[in-house]
Amino acid sequence: MKLRTLFGSAIAGLGGIVAVNRRLRSTADLPPALDGRQETFRWRGLDVAYTEAGDAEAPDLVLLHGINAAGSSGEFREIFDALADDYHVIAPDLPGFGRSDRPPLSYSSTLYTEFVDDFLAEFDSPAVVASSLTAAYTLGALTEAGADHAVSDLLLICPTAIGGPQPPKGWLRELIRAPVVGEAFFNLIASKPSIRYFNADHGYYDPTNVTEEWQDYEWETAHQPNARFAPASFISGYLNSDVDLADAIRSLEAPTTILWGRDADITPLSDGRELADEADATLVVFDRALLLPHVEFPAEFLEVVNDRLDADATTERPAD
Repeated sequence: MKLRTLFGSAIAGLGGIVAVNRRLRSTADLPPALDGRQETFRWRGLDVAYTEAGDAEAPDLVLLHGINAAGSSGEFREIFDALADDYHVIAPDLPGFGRSDRPPLSYSSTLYTEFVDDFLAEFDSPAVVASSLTAAYTLGALTEAGADHAVSDLLLICPTAIGGPQPPKGWLRELIRAPVVGEAFFNLIASKPSIRYFNADHGYYDPTNVTEEWQDYEWETAHQPNARFAPASFISGYLNSDVDLADAIRSLEAPTTILWGRDADITPLSDGRELADEADATLVVFDRALLLPHVEFPAEFLEVVNDRLDADATTERPAD
C-alpha cells in the first residue's frame, strides 16, 4: 500500500512538472529584437534569422552576439540603428538562439566556429564586432586551416574562450537536455528572477540600464520551443573553445581592438590587459561597465567603432 501510494505521488508530481513546463512555454512567435530588414540565411538545413539595415552599398559590419541562456542579436539594440547610418549592418541570431532554428542538437564550439566561418564568407572583407565567447569562434573561423576570407577590422567585446566548466560536464548537459526534468531545470535557470540576477551580477554595472521590457524579451526568447538545447552545451562547458586568443589575433592582418568593462569580474580587466599585451592589440576600457559596455554606454561605444573603422589605432584609454 505504501509503495502504491509512493508511486502514485511520484506520478502526480511528474504530472505537475509537465503541467508547469507547458504553462511556461511561449506560444507566441518571437518578434525581431532589432528593427530592419528581416532575412534568413540557410545553413546546413537550418534557417538562421538575421536583421540587416543601412545602405547595402555601405561598408559591411557584422555584429555577433555573445552566448548565454537568453542570447540574441538584441544584445546590439542600443547601437544597431545608429550604426546603420554609416554601415551596412548585419546581426544574426546564432543557431539555437533568438529567431533562428533551435533543433535539439549537441551544440559545440566547432559548430559555431563553422557557422561564423560560413556566414562571414557571404561578405567581402566585413568589419566584425563579436562579443564574449563568440569572439573565440570568430578568431577560430578566421585562422583555421584553409580559411579563404578576411575581415577589414575586428572589435572584440570582453573576448574569452571559456564560458563553462573545464573539463565539460556531460552529466550536466544531459540533465538539461532531458525531457520534463531538464526542461524544468532550465526553466529555473531562465526564470525572470534568474534573468534579473544574472543581468545585475555580471551583465550591467547599473541594473537600471536594463529595462523591464528587455528582460521580458529575454524571458520570451528563453522559453521558445527547444530553447534549452544550445544553452545546455554552454552551461556544461561544451561551447568552450580551444583557440588561443592571443595567437589568433597576432596572426591576423586586420586591426584588432579589444573592448572591456573595467568592473567585469567573470572575465576581469586583468585578462583584457594581458590579452592586449600578448596580442599587440589596442585595448579600450569603459569605466562603470561590466560585460556589456555597448549597451550601457552606446554613444561612447559608437565613437570607438567609428574611430577604429575610420582612423588609426590609439592606445588604451578610458571611454566613460
